[in-house]
Amino acid sequence: MPKAAIFHGSITALVTPFNHGDVDFDCLRQFIDWQVESGTHGLVPVGTTGESPTLSHEEHGAVITATVKAARGRVPVIAGAGSNNTREAVALAGHAERAGADGLLVVTPYYNKPNQEGLYQHFKAINDSVSIPIIIYNIPPRSVIDMSVETMTRLSELKNIVGVKDATGNVGRISLQRQAMGPKFIQLSGDDITALSCMAAGAQGCISVVSNIAPKLCADLQNAALASDFKTALAIQDKLVPLQVAVFLEAGVNGAKYGLSLLGRCLEETRLPLIPVTQATKDRIRAAMIHAGLLEG
Repeated sequence: MPKAAIFHGSITALVTPFNHGDVDFDCLRQFIDWQVESGTHGLVPVGTTGESPTLSHEEHGAVITATVKAARGRVPVIAGAGSNNTREAVALAGHAERAGADGLLVVTPYYNKPNQEGLYQHFKAINDSVSIPIIIYNIPPRSVIDMSVETMTRLSELKNIVGVKDATGNVGRISLQRQAMGPKFIQLSGDDITALSCMAAGAQGCISVVSNIAPKLCADLQNAALASDFKTALAIQDKLVPLQVAVFLEAGVNGAKYGLSLLGRCLEETRLPLIPVTQATKDRIRAAMIHAGLLEG
């Protein structure tokens, strides 16, 4: 599993640009170039921020393939391959591997509410079907289930399970998981506003929504934290906090796309049931971007 060592720093949960209802692949390629040139350490296409629930399977696969090609090996690509249907997750994972993804991000099965043994068997089935690293995505607020430290420890013993995107909102979990699985098990924050705290507790990076809008600042923060320069990291965090809040006042992808539209990077367009953010949220995002130095006042 040598590839797993490259999963660190600021890893952007990419938005999927749309134009009149279709995926805008030209925009996606230009967006990826900007991300890489800004210092982003990795890319996650077709996660929730990439609006995977409203992409067809064909679109899902095409976005992964386009991202791998656009990245050109400059940074790792961790492809979203989650589903509450194990067979579907296995199929998505297989496509991502064939497309050349460096790893997979697999969310805990939502809505079905499997017990801990069901969680284990779900991830084991995906593990057994591929030969690339897998990052568990544990996000109880959305999936309604929380993978226990004990279940995660069992999964970490499998050949391809190398880490977790922790979106529990509990920084203490980073310490508990580190105690259970050791420092080599990759821990990535799944919440922008807790990323710095997680880094101090032993995480290796963040899968970030805000880095769609502020890739350089997010990369600089992560570089400072990885170098144990927490004074510099905190100064950057102070610039980002209003944006970390404003982007998530409504659905994060909507906030991110609005911020990107202000930068001329993509249209604000999303797919139903998501709709553009309200004017009040737009005002907050714009003000936060000015605070961060991303827009002129």
